[in-house]
Amino acid sequence: MTITVLLADDERLIRSALATLLPLEGDIDVVAEAGTGTEAVAAFERLRPDVAVLDLEMPELDGLHAAERILDQAPGQAVLMLTRYARPGTLRSALRLGVRGFLGKDSEASLIASAVAEVAAGGRYVDANISAQALIDDCPLTERERDVLRVAGDGYSVKDMAKILHLAPGTVRNYLSSAIQKTHTNTRHDAARYAREHDWL
Repeated sequence: MTITVLLADDERLIRSALATLLPLEGDIDVVAEAGTGTEAVAAFERLRPDVAVLDLEMPELDGLHAAERILDQAPGQAVLMLTRYARPGTLRSALRLGVRGFLGKDSEASLIASAVAEVAAGGRYVDANISAQALIDDCPLTERERDVLRVAGDGYSVKDMAKILHLAPGTVRNYLSSAIQKTHTNTRHDAARYAREHDWL
């Protein structure tokens, strides 16, 4: 039985390569591609594929927030996350949301295809390298502070950030203030940049 897949990654070259290679590695049909989290959610709503393969870092909505919106609509949906770095908080957040798979973006297409098949069948697949990397955590930020900084890095106002994260503006300001202190920076944009440079987001 063919597994239908939505493939979302803002790096066009990687996305195109996977769209070409995955069908060669298994009975997989890439029915949609998306370059942003917003496009991924819209494509999912339209097509309802068997598996949503989402890059963790995307513009507009990152992979976690896109996964959250998808899983709100379709609890139990098979979601596989691709990432370069997996902090413990990110991995825990993804698994708590219901994401079934976590893989490095540098994984072989055959491994990603195997993971797609595993999560499509209801199983879980967390790459050993991602698990090992996620055990090493020197990040002082809480999960919510990371969420706020991810959105802050996209240039949104506090009001817009509050809407995106479903938080009160005052709560967003509190998280931003705490994150700025912990990163020893002066602005939320500096804090977001610092956190990304240290692989905390």
